[in-house]
Order: sequence, then structure tokens, then C-alpha cells
Amino acid sequence: MKVALSSYRSKPHSGGQGVYVRNLSRELVALGHEVEVFSGPPYPDLDPGVRLTRVPSLDLYRPEDPFRRPAAHEFRTWIDVLEYATMCTAGFPEPRTFSLRLARLLRSRAGEFDLLHDNQTLGPGILAVAAQGVPVLTTIHHPISADRRLELASARGWRRVSVRRWYGFVGMQRRVARRTEHVLTVSRQAAADITADFGVPPERMRVVPVGVDVATFRPPAPGGRVPGRIVTVASADVPLKGLGTLVAALARWRSTGSTRSPGSAGPAAHPPAFELVVVGTAGERTRQAIERAGLTDRVRFVSGLPDEELARLIASAQLLAVPSLYEGFSLPAVEAMACGTPVVASAVGALPELVGDGAERGLLVPPGDVQALAEALGRMLLDPQRCAAAGEAGRRLAVETYSWSAVARATAAVYEEITGRRALSPAARERRPAWGAA
Repeated sequence: MKVALSSYRSKPHSGGQGVYVRNLSRELVALGHEVEVFSGPPYPDLDPGVRLTRVPSLDLYRPEDPFRRPAAHEFRTWIDVLEYATMCTAGFPEPRTFSLRLARLLRSRAGEFDLLHDNQTLGPGILAVAAQGVPVLTTIHHPISADRRLELASARGWRRVSVRRWYGFVGMQRRVARRTEHVLTVSRQAAADITADFGVPPERMRVVPVGVDVATFRPPAPGGRVPGRIVTVASADVPLKGLGTLVAALARWRSTGSTRSPGSAGPAAHPPAFELVVVGTAGERTRQAIERAGLTDRVRFVSGLPDEELARLIASAQLLAVPSLYEGFSLPAVEAMACGTPVVASAVGALPELVGDGAERGLLVPPGDVQALAEALGRMLLDPQRCAAAGEAGRRLAVETYSWSAVARATAAVYEEITGRRALSPAARERRPAWGAA
């Protein structure tokens, strides 16, 4: 099968889109499929055997020159003008403009592919590709309306106006999602949220989780963990990721020492030394919170880590924290499980599915609850045996369910279902059960 795999941006490190595109494309090729990736900048790192077609844009959000002003010669089409004008009015243009460029590219190549698998662009150009007769499957990791709600809840004054404008593309994504025939999502909770927020009927959806490279993300050698090390991954420092809650929880736990040692009947144990390593970059609000909490010597930020370095970092930790206010999935949680690193996470979105209803792979706490998070971190840091048992349970599940080879096989089965269903006559299609029926 020849597959076009598209992604409007594919950040190679510490970002779900680039990780998803690279690993899925590699494993699909290993299964014998031909895969051509179409991506806007930042472009993905891809493995041998996967073809990359770059879909250039004005690249207005490049890290070294964000919100830049392009030179006149860079404006080649009306799509470029639309992209820049949207940015100038505080909107986020990339999903829409990438989809329009992709539709142009595929206009003369529609017959080359058996299927287009789009990674959450949800722009009108994706519908145009489908209208050309190419079967389209769209992965929706979670509805971005959830991010919008949480950012608005924390914004004040004119900031609320800018947040509404930035997330103006959500309405477009909702409209496109409702018209999309085939949707792939990553968890049962994400599917329920897509139905609630985007109005996509459940029968149009299939659930296949995001995977993890279990050979790269693996437990460390004996003695390889750093006592007291906590890792959290935040590709963007936004309220959704809950970094402020995590900083406040660590400050409270250090100041109160409110968690007793296992089996202790005496006074609370003195908090051991700890460090928090944040994979991501800090916004000004988070930096100020760290300074106010007196944790500047306990928190450090790293970014741009290749997979191998990220895996070593997570494997060196005593635990991984996911204090998010919402997660449609959580790739860092699965990566931690593959490393045998227990997870302390908010009980939101798909995290209960990953960590376990009985919290056998870590601990779950109410979202935004500083005291509960502080106590959970303390219980895990002070109980190495509990950490080890949770880590072993997580590693088993990661290997059995979340390896990229298993994810690719499940995704390819969805491809075959879609293309096989398309080949049926209208009469036969009426007799066949709905695509999403069990």
C-alpha cells in the first residue's frame, strides 16, 4: 500500500507530532508499505526508506526568529499572504495554510496514493484531497478546544482576547472534523472528547494508541537511577501542562515534609534532596514561580534532546510527573513506562487508562491539587520498593501494548479496512456494518 502521511509541523524532539510521524512511518515501511511524508517546518527526522516531501511555508514561528516579518520576495502565492495576515491579527494560520498547500501538491498526484493519513491538520485542504477521490484518515490526538478552554480560564484582561484570537482555528477544525469520514484517535477518553467537542459520531472513529520505541526507551542498568530526580516533559509552557502546580507542590513538600516514611509511626520524614528536570523551555510566569518558591537550585530546563538522550534522562529518574490539566494521550507517560520509571499524574483525560485505574503503574491525583500532588510525590520518593514495582508493571504494559510495531500493525489494519470498504459497490456498502461498528 502506498501511503501519504501528512503533518503541518513535525518538531523532531519533545513534541508529539514529529515523534508520531517518524516512528509510525518507519514501522509502516518495515511492514512493507511505501510511505511518503508531507510536512511543513519544522521538518521531521525520518528513517531510511521513508521519503520526505517538504511543504515550505513562511515559517513564521521558527525558534530563532519568532513572529518574523518576511521579505517581499518570500510572498509567492495568496496562501503566503493569508498566512502572514493571520499571524499579524494574532491568529495561528499553520493548519489552514498547510492544508491548502498540501491540496495543491496532491492535485496532480492523487492517483499515486492508496490513502492519505493526516496528522491533526483538520484544514479545508484535507477535505479537498478527499474530494479528489483519495481516501483520507485523520488522526486527532485530542480536540484543541480543550487547550483553548484551559488557557481562557487562566487568562485575564486583554490576554483573553489574544487567546481567543490565537485559537480561532479551532472552529475550522471542528467543521472539518464533522465532515471527515474516517478518524483515528489515541484513547477511549480522546474519542469521547472528540464526540463531545467536535461532534464526530463514535462510529466514524477507531482507537489506536501512540507508540513508544521500547528498544530506545528502556530501564537503566542497575544503579542507573538518580535518587530524588523527577522529570517532567512540557513541549510548551502553557497552563494545560500544569507546571505551576508541580512547582507549588514541590515547594510545599520541601517546606512541610508532610509524608511519613513507609511503616514509620514517628514524625514526618525529612524530605530528601530532589531535583526537577523539565524537558522544555520556561515561560516567564514559570520562571517567576520557581524564584518565588525558592527552587532555582532544584529546577533545571533542557530542550532539543535527541530520543537517545531523552530516554537516558527519563530512565535516570526516580519518577516522571505529568501534572497536566488535560491529556488526550500522554507520550511522556508511555515513554516513562517503557523506561520502568513510575508515573505520578493527574487523573484526567487518558492518564487513568495509562497509569491504571488501580494506579498500579504509579499514582493518580486530582488535577490542579497542589497538596495531593505533593503527597503523591513524597510517597513515591520515600518508597523505593513501590517505585520498583510500579516501574516493572509499566515496562510490561509498554512492551505488550505500546511498541511502535504493534501500533503500526493496528494502524495498517485500519488502512486496509478503509480502502477495502471504498472498493465495495454502493449496494454492498449499504449491507456492510458501519465503519466504526464493533
